[in-house]
This record gives sequence, structure tokens and C-alpha cells, in this order.
Amino acid sequence: MKNNIKVERAIHNFTQAELAELIGVTRQTINAMELNKYAPSVILALKISKLFKKPVNEIFFLDRGD
Repeated sequence: MKNNIKVERAIHNFTQAELAELIGVTRQTINAMELNKYAPSVILALKISKLFKKPVNEIFFLDRGD
């Protein structure tokens, strides 16, 4: 699974640490998601979606191998 969290963070002018605090995870979790090394839980994906005011599938999407 891939995502565009980094792009959304830039649009909203959030650092990784700020985004992490807003959704209740560590900065390292945000970094791992941005590097596609961690697939978030449904709850975490929904929190991110709500914060960015976008549908989940506009932030997270399947890769060819998924």
C-alpha cells in the first residue's frame, strides 16, 4: 500500500511531529508510513482521512503488488 501523507502534510504545513501529535502516534510511525514501511490500522487511516478532510482512498492506495 502506498500513500500521499507527505504531500498532504505539506499542503497543511504540518511537520511529522505535529501530525503525529494530532492523531496520537509517534513521529516514527508517520515516518514509517511515508516510507511505505508501515500500513496503518483502519482506525489510524480514518483519523488521518478526517484530519485532512479527504476520503481514505485519496490518501491511501494499493500498489500493483498488493
